[in-house]
Amino acid sequence: MSTLAFDIAAVRTRFSALGRDLAFFDGPGGTQCPDEVIDAVAGYLRSSNANVGGHYETSRATEAVITDARLAAADWMGCTPDEIGFGASMTTLNFMLTRTLGRELSAGDEIVVTRLEHDANVSPWLELARDRDLVVRFADIRDDTTLDLADLDAQLSERTRVVAFAVASNAVGTLVDPAAIARRAHEVGALAWADAVHYAPHGPIDVAAWDVDVLLNSPYKYCGPHLGLFYARRELLERWRPYKVRPAADEPLGHRFETGTLPHELLAGFVAAVDYFHSIGWDAIQDYERELGRRFLAGLPDSCTLHGPPTMEGRVPTFALTVEGSTPEEVAVRLGEQGLAVWHGNYYAVEVMRRLGLEDGAVRAGILHYNTAEEVDRLLAALGEL
Repeated sequence: MSTLAFDIAAVRTRFSALGRDLAFFDGPGGTQCPDEVIDAVAGYLRSSNANVGGHYETSRATEAVITDARLAAADWMGCTPDEIGFGASMTTLNFMLTRTLGRELSAGDEIVVTRLEHDANVSPWLELARDRDLVVRFADIRDDTTLDLADLDAQLSERTRVVAFAVASNAVGTLVDPAAIARRAHEVGALAWADAVHYAPHGPIDVAAWDVDVLLNSPYKYCGPHLGLFYARRELLERWRPYKVRPAADEPLGHRFETGTLPHELLAGFVAAVDYFHSIGWDAIQDYERELGRRFLAGLPDSCTLHGPPTMEGRVPTFALTVEGSTPEEVAVRLGEQGLAVWHGNYYAVEVMRRLGLEDGAVRAGILHYNTAEEVDRLLAALGEL
């Protein structure tokens, strides 16, 4: 699809937050919300605020919001509504789900993770390993930050119970093939456990086509409110014993793993965020982001070293940089002074930075579909002047 079909000016009018001279390249840490998401959150609080189970109007309206959120999540990930659950954050949900799985693991069982991970898909396994006497193995990455599939294969064994992996690196932007990893996991009888937090704003999720068993993501990374969202295969949800209070309902299946009262207003915002993405379409978004990504890579000054794939093949438009003669923090401060929002450090991608030998981390610039070519050019010019 031609990027001419993508009307960036029309997109940006939907975001009050973008009406300033600050260029947001901090999307990997959290995106801006379109006004329709903000309105949905506020609208719920104004007209429907209640808990569930009551025989009155606002309680019934709240139950409808929850139903709509489950339907939207199922549509977003390609599963059934009872295979999903919401929580405070992806990290919170992953600690909960790994702990739940831990009930059926035994000493000596093995978990394989990759060095592309955000620590939210590493530390839960390390803590579970400490408690249950498990073994955590790391699949390495190559110098170009692509996943070393041969090394992944070498880590697998008959004791492997889970292969945990990021669909896209939140640090260097590298993509993996979820279906290929899931196939390897299943060949040894292991679960395929996917972190799609960083991938979610850049492309469609299809848990059925990928054949993953568990997948987590965070709506605030795709123009929604601060939430966590998970999918787990029906057979797992039926088999696992959840950590829950006794009066909590057992249906739908995913609800068994949701603790306490959900943030109903944020569920309303989540539905609006999914509708927002549908209103634009993935083809237009991906074409436009690739175009901006190519523009950024083509104009990168010689003083900058890129850590990650050198083209837009096999990556999302998230770029980790170091600048000659400056620390990542110094670069981030100077760019911030010029109205350019970037990040610095390791962004919780501890293993990636260790593997690349970047003790101070790197500067991270993330491009999203609401960025403009002019903003990319501003960033490149500012980097060239450092």
